[in-house]
Amino acid sequence: MNPASVGPSDTPDPQVPAGYFDAASTLPLRASARQALLAALDQGFADPSRRYHDARRARTLLDQARESVAAVVGARPDDVSFATSGTQAAHLAVLGLAKGRGRVGRRILVSAVEHSAVMHAANASPDAVTETIPVDAYARVTRQSVDEAVAPGDVALVAIQSANHEVGTRQPIDEIGQTLAPHNIPLVMDAAQTLGRDDVPTGWNILTGSAHKWGGPAGVGLLVIRQGTRWRSPLPEDLHEGGRIPGFVAIPQIVAAAVALQEAESERHEESDRLRRLTMRLRNELPTLIPDSVVLGHPDDRLPHLVTLSVAYVPGEAVLAEIDRAGFAVSSGSSCVAESLTPSHVLVAMGALTQGNIRISLPPRTRESDVDRFMSILPAIISSVRESLGAGDL
Repeated sequence: MNPASVGPSDTPDPQVPAGYFDAASTLPLRASARQALLAALDQGFADPSRRYHDARRARTLLDQARESVAAVVGARPDDVSFATSGTQAAHLAVLGLAKGRGRVGRRILVSAVEHSAVMHAANASPDAVTETIPVDAYARVTRQSVDEAVAPGDVALVAIQSANHEVGTRQPIDEIGQTLAPHNIPLVMDAAQTLGRDDVPTGWNILTGSAHKWGGPAGVGLLVIRQGTRWRSPLPEDLHEGGRIPGFVAIPQIVAAAVALQEAESERHEESDRLRRLTMRLRNELPTLIPDSVVLGHPDDRLPHLVTLSVAYVPGEAVLAEIDRAGFAVSSGSSCVAESLTPSHVLVAMGALTQGNIRISLPPRTRESDVDRFMSILPAIISSVRESLGAGDL
């Protein structure tokens, strides 16, 4: 079974539940990936490092998956390693670069809106100093801000995501890569939100991603390290995945992830145009339907499927509970949850309201009728929550 030759299945993908608008968090497993997973459980069980027949077949499946992923991200197959999650890939990317370039620089520069996995890895790097690069009101890093951040020197690495996970703003990765190249400073790009949904920029040295975001199985992450990057594993020595990822390789899950990514890539142009029309409606109409609300993120240079609405005078979690009762699954643009009162660092960095945020992220094949229904119920939900809190007259 060659993942590079598996296209969209004649069997429809599992139906995404009507009203599931949390694609930025995760997607259900695609039907094509499910079929590839089941086949690879039988065909790819053996140790790919051995020499016997079953092992060679398993190795072939792994190599084909690696080639398929490399073609999508614009890298060499031997640049691609499979981690156990996007989080592990992000940790290894940052910690491995900091270790590999420890004699070159101690400063780790991260955008102020990076995913927490990147932030935590930077802060955990021994002997390194983490600094943040500011963003504008759209959560966008500018080339000038990167220039200013790297000017003092002593930089081990810069980490900037391809697009923001909370508000959807794309980052100018290629411009930033051009800024860093003359200084020989490597760029780590967290591409979790864009793989299978958007063009892959070229200005990075290390790319990370997570399969469950594009309809692959959970438990597979991407760590792609371009040739010539001074990366050293921060973990005890292990020979798996070129010495980058420890432990036995989960070939069936990796095969399924590669098939899902290829299918997502094959349909994304058409789907992105359709989803952008739907999210444009949400961006344009919701602020007129809901008083004291504003859409966050860049109006144009953004992901096609994601909209974040900031609503005054309501706590985000109370609104999400009512939206759930109405049959829709969305998330909060703030990281405030019942267990934590810490506001989202992304929204703080943008200077945005850190409560009352609703992140709407549409999965592939979202029906326009579901968007219509969501727009019809949300204003009443906001009004009801405000009245229950005594804010209805504000």
